[in-house]
Amino acid sequence: MDIFAALRSDHEKQRLLMKVLVETTGDSASRRDFFIDLKHQLTQHSIAEERYFYAPLIKLDSTIELARHAIAEHHEIDEFIAQLEQTDMDSPVWLKTMKALQHKVLHHLAEEEREFFQQAGKHLTNGQKTELAAQYQAEMAD
Repeated sequence: MDIFAALRSDHEKQRLLMKVLVETTGDSASRRDFFIDLKHQLTQHSIAEERYFYAPLIKLDSTIELARHAIAEHHEIDEFIAQLEQTDMDSPVWLKTMKALQHKVLHHLAEEEREFFQQAGKHLTNGQKTELAAQYQAEMAD
């Protein structure tokens, strides 16, 4: 498996968790459980992705701006998560914020998969892609 397949696999988990989460209602056990899962997935993913995907790309002139942009979006996602944690799950504001988070994450994932992966693919060797995937997956397993 290469780094792109590893990241796409986790992107699919995130998409599914968000889809299910926006369909939940009130301060229910399922909403709490799905949110905990989503928060963990997004947090771990961004840390591992920054270490094992963006760190090598930020060193290259041709991909530094893409990497910086993606890392900035990770911080925006963290801010949405913080807002959700501070908002009562029964509040309509919670669902509105969750939908805004979903929109931001879906935009971010699409941008990565359509633009960033293509650029990175031009600069990483097959060996690097495989090694980065192994490192990424090891971090996600912890």
